[in-house]
Amino acid sequence: MASDSELLQTFRFTVHLTRSDQGATGATLGDGGFSECSGLELEADVKEYLEGGRNDGVVRRVGRAKLSPIVLKRGMFRQGSAGDGRADTALWDWITGMVSGVLPIPRYNGQIQLKDPADKRVLATWTFERGLPSKVSGPALNAKTGEIAVEELQILHEGLRLGGPGT
Repeated sequence: MASDSELLQTFRFTVHLTRSDQGATGATLGDGGFSECSGLELEADVKEYLEGGRNDGVVRRVGRAKLSPIVLKRGMFRQGSAGDGRADTALWDWITGMVSGVLPIPRYNGQIQLKDPADKRVLATWTFERGLPSKVSGPALNAKTGEIAVEELQILHEGLRLGGPGT
């Protein structure tokens, strides 16, 4: 029996971070070229109530959703095309501005699109709202290796949804 189903591969995706107070055409953060993305999780907090006289079961009620931080990793880039460009500090500037009291605190909406191996179709889209940076980590520096410098950004958000290709 033939099936139209296909397993989705996770190696081709894009991430778009847009200022939440400026709509879909607002300022963006970074270039969207991340090598890893995790934290696409939504967990229901289910409350259990023990009912007197009911010994064969338990009553369960839906509570709040538990949201995991979105974790993005990427190689560090040099700004500009000239050889004397310095490291791109956009991710660091976001959290540094927040902890130093810059107001208003910029929040970013995010869209993570999973694409087919040929990069022609969007297969799934996760969106999150009103993200704030909770942590930025720089690369582990080691003179003995020639590894790429990788930075990590953790974003706390106020909602995560999985939609179809066009959402």
